[in-house]
Amino acid sequence: MALALSLFLAPRIALSQRRPAVSSRTTLSALTITTEPKAIVWLDEIRRGVTDTTGKLTLTKITTGRHTMRVRANGFKEVTMPLLPGRGGNIAVKLLRTNDEAELKFQQAETAREEAKDDAAQQQAAELYRRALKLRAAFPAAHVGLARVLLDLNEYKQALTEIEGARAKRPVYPEASAVEGRIHREAAFTDEASRSFRRAIREARGFQPEAHVGLARILEEMGNTQKRSLNIVRRSNSFPILSR
Repeated sequence: MALALSLFLAPRIALSQRRPAVSSRTTLSALTITTEPKAIVWLDEIRRGVTDTTGKLTLTKITTGRHTMRVRANGFKEVTMPLLPGRGGNIAVKLLRTNDEAELKFQQAETAREEAKDDAAQQQAAELYRRALKLRAAFPAAHVGLARVLLDLNEYKQALTEIEGARAKRPVYPEASAVEGRIHREAAFTDEASRSFRRAIREARGFQPEAHVGLARILEEMGNTQKRSLNIVRRSNSFPILSR
């Protein structure tokens, strides 16, 4: 019996020894994007940074597999492109000038929001978003940008209306769900905030930094400051937490 068992297991043991260990989180060493200066780069809808004055940005900690990259620079048409598995090294992204008034107004709104220092500046940014939406009704990103401004202005009901507007054109939208979670949290609707943050993470297939941080803060506020909240924050530390 022992001899028969050893003969049965021997090929399987040898096969398992020949198989290299494969990490489920294998990463590429680096990926350098070359495009216009001061261009914003997203990877899988996560904002990863801004190119320098020479138009370069190096991304690290990229898991293997298929990804989607989005690049935008003021005055240029936004580009979305796939990154095939195993692609690394240098990638040149050519952006074309745009005369699209809605896109240009949206870019102005994004810049105004990021640079806003007071309520008056935020109101100006909100007006730019509204102008962009008048020029192009189906503009989910403009709805989310406006929602962010309204959140900062404590106009929660209007902010949620903008999230609904974004979802009407883009039902699966991790960033919109994350912003919705922030709105609910600021309005002290903890259960709704938790559901929105979890939805964002689910829509992003497991990783949405803004939602992870928001969920961790809810857990902390509920008194659960132990492993659950710490683990969520640690997962978010892989990338910078930047708004759209």
